[in-house]
Amino acid sequence: MENTEILSSDDQKMDDASPENPIATGAVPPSPDDSSDSDSDSEDEAESNQQIQTLESELSANPYNYDAYVQYIKLLRKIADLEKLRQAREAMSAIFPLSPSMWIEWAKDEASLASSDNVPEIVLLYERGLSDYQSVSLWCDYLNFLLEFDPSVRGYTPDGISKMRSLFERAIPAAGFHVTEGNRIWEGYREFEEGILATIDKADVEERDKQIQRIRSIFHRHLSVPLENLSSTVSAYKAWELEQGIDLDIGSEDLSKVSPQVAGANKKALQMYSKRAHLEGHISKKDLSDTEKFQRFMNYINFEQTSGDPTRVQAMYERAVAEFPVSSDLWIDYTCYLDKTLKVGKAITHAYSRATRSCPWIGDLWVRYLLALERGSASEKEIYAVFEKSLQCTFSSFEEYLDLYLTRVDGLRRRMLSTMMVETLDYSLIRETFQQASDYLTPHMQNTESLLRLHAYWTNLELKTGKDLAGARGVWDNFLKKSGVMLAAWHAYIDMEVHLGNIKEARSIYRRCYTRKFDGTGSEDICHRWLSFEREHGALEDFDHAVQKVTPRLEELRLIRLRQESAPVKPQASLKEQNPQKSAREKRKAGANVEEESSAKRHKSKSQKVNEVAAEGQSATIPNTNNVKAENGKAADLDKEETEDAKPVKPKVYTDECTAFLSNLSVKAEEEDIRKFFADSGGVVSIRILHHKDTGKPRGLAYVDFSDDEHLAAAIGKNRKMFLGKKISIARSNPKKGKKDFSWRGSEGSGNSKDKSQVTDKAKAPLGGEGSEGERRGGEFEVRGKNTFAVPRNVKALGFSTLKPNADETPKSNEEFRNMFLKK
Repeated sequence: MENTEILSSDDQKMDDASPENPIATGAVPPSPDDSSDSDSDSEDEAESNQQIQTLESELSANPYNYDAYVQYIKLLRKIADLEKLRQAREAMSAIFPLSPSMWIEWAKDEASLASSDNVPEIVLLYERGLSDYQSVSLWCDYLNFLLEFDPSVRGYTPDGISKMRSLFERAIPAAGFHVTEGNRIWEGYREFEEGILATIDKADVEERDKQIQRIRSIFHRHLSVPLENLSSTVSAYKAWELEQGIDLDIGSEDLSKVSPQVAGANKKALQMYSKRAHLEGHISKKDLSDTEKFQRFMNYINFEQTSGDPTRVQAMYERAVAEFPVSSDLWIDYTCYLDKTLKVGKAITHAYSRATRSCPWIGDLWVRYLLALERGSASEKEIYAVFEKSLQCTFSSFEEYLDLYLTRVDGLRRRMLSTMMVETLDYSLIRETFQQASDYLTPHMQNTESLLRLHAYWTNLELKTGKDLAGARGVWDNFLKKSGVMLAAWHAYIDMEVHLGNIKEARSIYRRCYTRKFDGTGSEDICHRWLSFEREHGALEDFDHAVQKVTPRLEELRLIRLRQESAPVKPQASLKEQNPQKSAREKRKAGANVEEESSAKRHKSKSQKVNEVAAEGQSATIPNTNNVKAENGKAADLDKEETEDAKPVKPKVYTDECTAFLSNLSVKAEEEDIRKFFADSGGVVSIRILHHKDTGKPRGLAYVDFSDDEHLAAAIGKNRKMFLGKKISIARSNPKKGKKDFSWRGSEGSGNSKDKSQVTDKAKAPLGGEGSEGERRGGEFEVRGKNTFAVPRNVKALGFSTLKPNADETPKSNEEFRNMFLKK
């Protein structure tokens, strides 16, 4: 029996003479009557050659341009340049997984030139294609090729039969559960077995009965799978049984005369199909956008997960990744499912291999690939190869590279400590990995907490695993040479030495860093920490030495703070340019009042005068303008109007009354992406993505304002969902939480208890002003600026509850302030 094509395939219905398959047809010389067509063909060929050269230049500059490869292969196939075409396909497949249609085209082109000698090479092509995607069409093409070109299969030899049965059994779980196309695999399998039955001698009753039972078993298995057109399969089965002399009531649509097990399985399959028919209809619509189709695939996958059949879930994931091969979200979801259900096995590592080839720019996939290899007890050589390959990829942030390095170190450490390891690993591998990470990441992540975490981990392993104290110190010393402005790094270095009991070494580190300049109050903090350190660990001489070193440094820092706080705030140049009349008006007012102000009042700021007048219960006085001419009065009014119009616009204040706070955002996230992410929640009013002040780069944080609490609650329900490759954290923004009334209070028990509203009003008076009597007695007032409590002023002796009525209120100088404390 001749079996050249027992599996139907839409891709093989192509006309051999059509231009769609130029390699199969070869070049056909034009007739003399077709000169115009020949000229047109020449122009097309010249244009194609020009495009090919352009694409070759692009691919030479960027070999990771997927679209350029697709276009390049298409043009080479059009001009039938087989040698270049093979090279292009090999180059692309080394970087990316090819789509099922591209593998089918490649195999067809090679099969058109095939002979019995190169069948193994084409079989290898099909196997490579199936390792990328489990496609029904690709499986059908593969099986049909063997039926047509493999002599052992075509001749039904024992080896050929065994080979085909093995392939069909592989194809059934991979493609036979495809609801709308799986019938093609089952029918092909059955027809192949029927072909074998036709070759068995009718006299060999035993062998024929055995083969008939094999075909019957395939029918029964087919009827138990929820596939499209199962009623046709039932009719075919009854007709086949009738040929074998068994009447199953071919006129009816049920299987009442079949065994209860088969009838029950078929009934269940029909019920399962009825539940999936509408889902199949949703994903098969032609007018769907990619986004809509992707979402419907995910809905289908979620439905299969609820059914609890891992085989069907995996089959749906395979259909989805074949449809959306470069969807990182889909690959992440798929591999997470495999990690959860299968735990270990080649299926998981193979899925990760395909995922990282499809989406090499997702660091999380590479990280979990390394972990999957470790769980599967892969060799160090295999894990190292994957790690090195991951470092050649381009990620969206350096945090992803850091995560890869840390994962690699974690794996090396665990395998070094494992008693189950056959291979012996040396600690130098960990040290080399850390050094490579530091060299690569330091220029890009200098002075960041993430880089500090890497080096802290390194020093910890140098001590515990490497048993090398000098190596740990070397790590910190090298890090501080480049990131010496990080106070936390100095603290970590000192804490390591203190933890090890190396007090002298810790003291020497304090001596190195106490004069350094750190952000915020860090310079003061390191001085105070040194004094605390000497109290806990040092002798009296050590403490005295630290005080001697730290005291002038703290005084220097205090004076610097005072100068910074007392420096006048210069008006913006843009405001001066926009309000020239305002400046002139202020000068006129200053000139009119200069004689009325005493020499003492000239030293007070405008804010001090206002508070002084308010404290005495007087209303603010308006400068006398009786002596000013009418023209000047009109000009002043005009100046006032223009000044009010030219007031600087106050920055918008966000109350965050109905706002979600987003963290762990991808740095690629934009407002439109966030709006789409919350599309199903609705109610988004505005979006604020936070950026670093220095670099302008996104911080991975954002605020999203919603119209009401209902929409906000729906948005918070998406917490920990995947968004642009990362699990996003969503919480309600509550700016009032944690705020405290930081105020200095007077002596307790002094009897100066006041109404809360009065205290609040008096807290508004600036430090250094005369204020009210309650303030002079030590009432509550708000701290403004940094270290404002150290501003020299009237010093109240301990135990005093009030000052004398005529006490000198003149602020004392810094020298007088010091002398009061140094007086013996």
